[in-house]
Amino acid sequence: MDVNNAFLHGYLEEEIYMSPPDGYSVPTGHVCRLKRSLYGLKQASRQWNQEFTTQILAFGFRQSKHDYCLFTKLSDSSFLVLLLYVDDILVAGSSTTMIDEVKLYLDRLFTIKDLGVAKYFLGLEVARSPQGIVVTQTKYIKDIVVDTGMTDARTTTTPLPPSIKFTSNAGAELAHPDIYRRLVGRLLYLNFTRPDTSYACQQLC
Repeated sequence: MDVNNAFLHGYLEEEIYMSPPDGYSVPTGHVCRLKRSLYGLKQASRQWNQEFTTQILAFGFRQSKHDYCLFTKLSDSSFLVLLLYVDDILVAGSSTTMIDEVKLYLDRLFTIKDLGVAKYFLGLEVARSPQGIVVTQTKYIKDIVVDTGMTDARTTTTPLPPSIKFTSNAGAELAHPDIYRRLVGRLLYLNFTRPDTSYACQQLC
């Protein structure tokens, strides 16, 4: 699900004023005081997150102590999991009725766009079968290969030979270390579905 104009739903705690928008007449010398956030404000994302959290907790969800964007709800024999990433929402559970109730509740509050059954979320591809759910990152991997110009590279049996040891003082310094850090960060994200790359990523870090 996607929340329409998510940041506009956050209420402001500070006094913030702005010049009247075009087409809006006010007396000379007057300005507008914002009651809610606008895109571009530093606190806009925080206020939206606080508002969403308040409303979803009021609906009976519990917030994870380990990941504040993860919420769960247990009702009799049913169990729901809700994940919020900025303005994207992923809901899963054992009861389609409860899932529909959550969607209706959120739509009344914020107006949401239901994107249907999840197939792609934050670089993760979700596939369903009678045997269960499979999560992969095939497209994500292909994008890395293309971006690094390694489409013609040969495959290997292991991500990195176990005998390789890197040191901080070996070799010349990189001309653009930010590019290296960004690439390693992308590889770390791949650990979600490819834990076999964990050792290689640890060495690269």
